[in-house]
Formats: sequence, structure tokens, C-alpha cells
Amino acid sequence: MLVATTQRLLADGDEVTVLLPAAGAPPRSLRLARWRTPTGSSGAKAKHRTGAGSRVELVLPAGAGVRRRMVDVELLELGDVIDELIVGPPSLDATESVRSLAHAVGLAVDLVARGRLLPSISGDGTDAWRLGPLDPDDHRARAQLAGALAPALHATVVPGASPLRIASPEAVLVALGDAVADVLVRTAGAAIWGRAFAVEAPTDVSAASGWLAGTATGGEHDVTVALRLEPPGASSPEDGLGGCAAVLQVHSVVDPSLVIDAAEVWEAPEVVLARLGADVEATLLLALRRGGRVWPPLRRLLDDAAPTEIVLDDEEANDLLGPVTDDLASAGIQVLWPRDLVRTLGVAATVSTTESPEAVTGSMFHFEDLMELRFTVSLDGEVLTDEELDALAQAKRTVVRLRGQWVRADPELLARAAQRQQIAAGAALGLALGGTLEVGGTAVPVEVDGPLGELSGRLRSATAGPRELSPSALQATLRPYQRRGIAWLAEMSSLGLGGVLADDMGLGKTIQLLALHLARRDGEVGGDAPLPGPTLVVCPVTLIANWEREAHRFAPDVVVHRFHGPERTLDGIGEADLVLTTYGVVRRDAESLASVAWGLVVADEAQAVKNPLARTARQLRTIDAQARFALTGTPVENRLSELWALLDWTTPGLLGPLDRFRHEVAAPIERTRDPEVTEALARLVRPFVLRRRKIDPEVLTDLPPKTETDRMVLLTTEQATLYRALSAEILERIEDTDGIARRGLIFKLLSGLKQICDHPALFLDQDAPLHGRSGKLAATLELLDLVVQEGDAALLFTQYVGMGKLLERCLIDAGMRVAFLHGKVPLKRRQEMVDALQARELDVLLLSLKAGGTGLNLTAATHVVHYDRWWNPAVEDQASDRAWRIGQDRPVQVHRMVCEGTLEERIAEMLESKRALAEAVVGTGEGWITELDDDALRALVALSGDVGGADDAPRVGGARR
Repeated sequence: MLVATTQRLLADGDEVTVLLPAAGAPPRSLRLARWRTPTGSSGAKAKHRTGAGSRVELVLPAGAGVRRRMVDVELLELGDVIDELIVGPPSLDATESVRSLAHAVGLAVDLVARGRLLPSISGDGTDAWRLGPLDPDDHRARAQLAGALAPALHATVVPGASPLRIASPEAVLVALGDAVADVLVRTAGAAIWGRAFAVEAPTDVSAASGWLAGTATGGEHDVTVALRLEPPGASSPEDGLGGCAAVLQVHSVVDPSLVIDAAEVWEAPEVVLARLGADVEATLLLALRRGGRVWPPLRRLLDDAAPTEIVLDDEEANDLLGPVTDDLASAGIQVLWPRDLVRTLGVAATVSTTESPEAVTGSMFHFEDLMELRFTVSLDGEVLTDEELDALAQAKRTVVRLRGQWVRADPELLARAAQRQQIAAGAALGLALGGTLEVGGTAVPVEVDGPLGELSGRLRSATAGPRELSPSALQATLRPYQRRGIAWLAEMSSLGLGGVLADDMGLGKTIQLLALHLARRDGEVGGDAPLPGPTLVVCPVTLIANWEREAHRFAPDVVVHRFHGPERTLDGIGEADLVLTTYGVVRRDAESLASVAWGLVVADEAQAVKNPLARTARQLRTIDAQARFALTGTPVENRLSELWALLDWTTPGLLGPLDRFRHEVAAPIERTRDPEVTEALARLVRPFVLRRRKIDPEVLTDLPPKTETDRMVLLTTEQATLYRALSAEILERIEDTDGIARRGLIFKLLSGLKQICDHPALFLDQDAPLHGRSGKLAATLELLDLVVQEGDAALLFTQYVGMGKLLERCLIDAGMRVAFLHGKVPLKRRQEMVDALQARELDVLLLSLKAGGTGLNLTAATHVVHYDRWWNPAVEDQASDRAWRIGQDRPVQVHRMVCEGTLEERIAEMLESKRALAEAVVGTGEGWITELDDDALRALVALSGDVGGADDAPRVGGARR
């Protein structure tokens, strides 16, 4: 075996690394010896050399046997190379010994990170950190690594061994682990006695040798100490656990099945010492000494020459059911209660209505109603009586005797159980659907009594069944998913609950709401009688004409009013009418709107009120209705608090207060994608959010294919020069600033670089010349020329109005029919532009992303070009969906223009990896970039590759689908 091991040493390659533990010295004195095998060739010298020319004795093959041999090595201190080993994993061309060493260091670093550290004393009386205590999994991991350890790492001679032996891999791993701990932990915060354990220089700690010697761990006989609690005999219900015995035990860490009472240890049969180690007695006494400092009753054990157990009074037994157990665990002593000794009470919350049943089962659910929240306490499934709860409360102990059993009673839960409180109906409904309530960090199951339970059951099945609804008065042929959407809207509105219709853009949210209005008017919802009240639609100003036109087309007998403009009035509004207004009017005239008894209030493009603290959102909340619906294709555009804002408007109280939602729900999902919290939120909001996407099988059959392509273009020399100059100037200033000033400079840098990528004239605020200066402009003109030649129309989006004007001029010069829709275009002119495109009187409709990204139906276009990136997939998808929507009967191609080698390309790659999470948090616009450190920011904006290829020939650098 020894011969085979040493033969593998020579097969390790050009160079091997051998570990040289520091016998008797601090663990951090461990060194690495690099040695070239005789078959090796010359190569790079060691980066950190502290003793070239040193000689060590290795065990090497010699014919059919082995022999000792002194070889020349290069010595390295562990502290000099540990950073390189931690960064790992090493490259595949590294030698076996280096790869094995990196894995061993990684295991040790993981233990250090988990706090598996003990102060100890070296053989020379100086301070040392060692790994420990280790649990069984740690030992198994170390044993597994030892079995695969490169022979070179432990090829040193064991002094005085006969026959000849080399160091065991287990011993070398223990030494390396202690060395890693002793190197990494030495900081000012690690000081125990003055400079000891904090500085690299050895510090004499021999005065504390008696205590420190007992902390040594990591050997093959690791043991832990425990107290096993044995209950007293049966007592009356009022008795506690007085008379309980705490029996001292020793557990083997390496073999968890090996558990021995202290009584057997003191008898010290050879078999016990062989399996637990000769120092087990000292380990026991040291553990008791440490434990006595945190829990005085243990000191009674130290009074015995051979401590075995102590009998506890009631107060001491109660201590061991509380925080004392954590203190003892920190001192190295576990507390073990028999599994069936102490039973835990079951606590459940029950929600029921405090009003008459009609408050819930009637035609409407009223969020202002109050519900009752009470708690029940049970033992083995049987609810405790009021008398038993009183007895538990009066006992004022955590463990009491109840119904012939020992029972643990959490005082906080018992105090909560004695209370009955009233909560708002929205919060009660949230508890009913969520299924749990957190009390003092404990998840308590929630049960629902009576009508509220029936309501929650209806909600859970609201979108599950095949129900469909198509109002007879609607002048349209509905698709199956639209009929199911109308049925869901009808069910929710009949309950007075509302919700969020979050279908993708272009799937017909408008027609579904018009159908709901008709169904309510004609008594096709909630019985034969019509549901009273007109419908109010709040939308962006650009969509008023679209809503009016759609209403006249699909519901021609509905009276439509515009509450907009200086002459607006609500006089003459009928019970079955449709009223259209804008968010701007809501902000200014909410009081007038709130005076009407609305049947429905609908917020279209509801992401406009995603900030619940904004004035528009606050004013919208003052307008009451039987039910409220939010329409949006992006229920979560930037962060989860936007979903909270929508649902707290449609179903107030469902998700609780905003601060608690941010802390307990949004943060775990956004930061760590916590699966349990994500599933709990999905379960709670599922009945109130109807989400259908264009890629869903039931929808995809109604839409033509869509192809998305990133078109890579090259910068011109002028663009590259400006790009580098701006980057260098602002990055230098960023290094010297922080806080708001730093973020401001980063935004300035990003905006400037994006404008340079668009066109130097945009960045320099020039009118001319335009041609030959921008690779992106040349490629875009070339692309649009091909589109027009094929007889198709295109939408061209840019986020800069200034760039839009430059593009408009270039497109007109190229002979194309073009119009530019941006924020300052009057409402009437906007509609004329849309109609012109739909009538194919335009080749290109140029749009600013903010003005044209939502609400428009532009299915005459089959190409969508994003001239610059908004860096939020949800926003870009909304813009692309102006063409790819219901009514489109031809394939749609989406082109994203990206400057190769620039920050545009790098951020495009980042966003592509996040597109699957577009409905979660991507970041507030570009705000996430401001959190990058200086090095990451430099890497993001650095130019790479050939950036001058666009000067001579305008071309597309490539396409990436």
C-alpha cells in the first residue's frame, strides 16, 4: 500500500506540493513544500518563495519497496498563498496535489465561516486557533476528503516509525484545518486576552493552559457532553418537573450511535477508553466547568469525584426548557429531553364574522366589516376547556402536568389565546386564504368558521373551473380564455371583491371589462336582477379615445361619457352608463367623482398608480365602488410593493400593512427568492390576480409567431473616442465621491454613454451633420429600408425625444412616410397617427417609449425596432406588444439595436438572464447599476473588441436571437 501511494506521488506531474505540519508550534506555522519530480520539466518559479534550496525528507519508491530521500524544495508559508487557494477551484491543468489542497482549504474555510472555532494552546505554550467542535457531517466530509487526498500532501516521514510510515491523510487534514483557522481568524475582534489570538506574533498563554488544553479537538476521538433528563414519577396536575434527574452522558462525534453514561466512563473499562479516547475524563470535567459558569446547578456535579447525575427542583427543570439550553450548548453541553416526555400544545386561530351571516353570504363583501379572531388550544387534538386554560395561565411555568401528561405551555401564546380581537374583513379574508398566522415567530394554522369559509372556498375555485360567460348584448366573438376571464370578473364583482386582470398586452382586457359592464347591467351576474351603478374607467389620457371607440364598437347601446376637459360634468349619469376619465382628473377632481355611487371603478394601465404614496393613488382610493378592478400587463414592473399597491386598492387589507409586507414578504422573495414565502404569497393572491400570458397554450393558438433579435452594431471612431473620453472623465470623479453625489454621477455617465451609442449629435446637442457618424443609425436605416421594400410597416421606439427628431429627419430624407408620436403631441393628432398607420398610410411610426409604450393597438406593423434599450424587459415587452396582440394575423419581428463591445451589450446579456424573472424585481429603471462598486462599474462601461468598423461601411455587425 505504501509503495502504491508513493508511486502515485511521482505520477503527479511536473511539480508536487507537500504539507509540512508544524509539530509543537502554532498551527499557522504549517508550510508547503514544492518539489519537482525527477520526470518533471522546468517551469515557473513559485510566486511566494520563503526558502528556496531547503531540504525535506520524503518517502519515495525504490524498486519494489520505498526509502527515505532528502530532496530540494521551495518552502511557502500558508498565509502567503491562502488567498489564492480560497479563490479556487484551481484550473484543470493544476497538479493533483494543488487541486486536492484547494479542496481541503475550501472545507476548512467553510468550517471557519460557520464558527467552528476554538481557542487553544500550542506545544510551545503560545496561542492557537483550532477547528472545532465538529458535527458528524463535518467528520464524514473530512473522512471522504481524506480518502481522496493526493499522496503528495502527506508524503512526509513519521519520526521514529518502524516499519517506515508516512503521515496519515486524516492527521494532515486536521493540521491543515487548524492552520487555516489560525491564519484567517487573527483580527482585532478575535482578541481574548490582550493581543493573544489576534496578532500573528506568538503570544504566551501558558497561564491559561489548564483551560485551553481542554479545547483541543479534531482528533479521531472527538466527544460531546450531554445531560439526559429523566422525568419524576406521576404527579398531580399542579406539579411541575421537580425531582427530574439530569444524567451526564458522553457522545462520540465520529460515531453518533456510541452514547455512554458518565458512570461507565468513571469505571474506565479499556473498551470505553479505546473508543472514546484516553482524555474523555478531562473532556467531561472541562465541559462541566464551562457549563457551571452559565448555569450554576451544574457546579453541584463538580463536587463529586465521579459526577454522574443531579436531581433538579422545579425551577431548575424549567430552566432547561428555556434559553438556558442555548447557553449550555454554547458551552459544549447538550440537553436531551425524552421525546415523549413533554407534549406541545396545539394552537390554532379561528376567524369568524361578528355580524349576521348576510354580511358575508349576501351579494357583497364589505371590506369595512369587522371579523372576530380567536384562538383555540388543544392537546392531542382535543380542545382545552376554559378551566384548563386558566390553570395553565395560573401555573406560571413553561411545563406543567395536564391530563396525566407533561405539557409545554408557551406563555406568550397562552396570553394571546385568552384574547379575542376584531380585525378588518380584508385582513380576515387574507388569513382565511393564507392558512397561517405568525404569532411570536410561530406559524399558527388558521381555521375559518361559517360563511367566511364558504367565501374562501368560492374564491379558490373562481379560476379553476371551465366556467365561461359571454354577454348576449356584446357585439363581438370572444375567445375561450376571454369568456373565462369575464366569468372570473363577474364572480369577483358579484362578491364585491374586485381584483387585478393582468393579461398580457393585446389579449383584450378592454373588451372583457366592457362585457362585464353589460353582464352586470343585464342581470347576467349574481342572479336575474341587474347590479346597480355606472362604471368608471380611469386611464391615461392617450387611451380615452380608444376606450370610447371600443365601447361604441362592441357595446353600441351603452351611453358613454367623457369626464375630461374644462367643461366636464357628471350631471345626467345613468345607472347603466360608462364614464371615462384620466388619472390627471382623478388627481385634481376626486371629490366630484367620489360623490357618485359607482358600480365598478376600473383603473386601466394601473401601473400608473403603483406608488401607493403618490397623490394620484391616494385620491383614487377615495372613490368608492361595489368592486374595483385594476388592468395591467405588468402587475410587478419593478418591485413587489407595486403588487401590494394594486391589491390594497382592489381588496384593502388583504396583504396587511405595507411595512410588514415589505419586511416579511417582499424582502425574502426579492433578495433570496425564498420558495416558501413565494408560494405563500402566490397562494394568497391567486384568487385576486388573473394572469394570462401570450405564451400560454390556450392563448398562443390565437397569435402569430414572434421573433426577437439583438442586432449587434459597431461604433464609429468618433463614437468610440467620445465613449472613452466620457468614461475616463466621470469614472475618475466617481472614485472620489459617494452617496447621492456618486449615484448622480453614475446616472450622468449612463445617460451620456447611451446617447453616444445612439448618435454623437444627440450627445453633443447638434443638428447636423448626421450621416456617417453613428453605426446604430446606419444599421437602423438599412434595416427599415428593407422592411419598407418588402411592403411592411414598422414601429421605431426610442427613449429620447431628441433622438426621435433626428431619426424622423433621416427617415424623411430616405423617402419614407413617417410620423413621430411623443408626449407633446395633442390627443387628436395622436389618434390620427394611429389611424394612418393602421390604414397603411405610414411606413414607420416613430414613438417615444413613454408616450407610445402602452395602450395603443398598432397591428398594421409587423416589425418593432428598439433603437435604444430601456433596460427593463417588462417595459420593452409592453412596447413590442403594440404590434403583437390579438388582431395581428402576421408574424412579428422585434429588433433590438445593441452597440457591440459597449455597456449596451453587457446589460443586454444581464437582462436576458433575468427575463424569466421579469414579473419579479429587475430594479428601479437603471437604479440597480448605481450600487455597483468602482471595479464592476469600470468593467460594465469598458469598450472591448473592434469598435471602428462602422466608419467606412454602414453595416450590421451581427444578429443574436
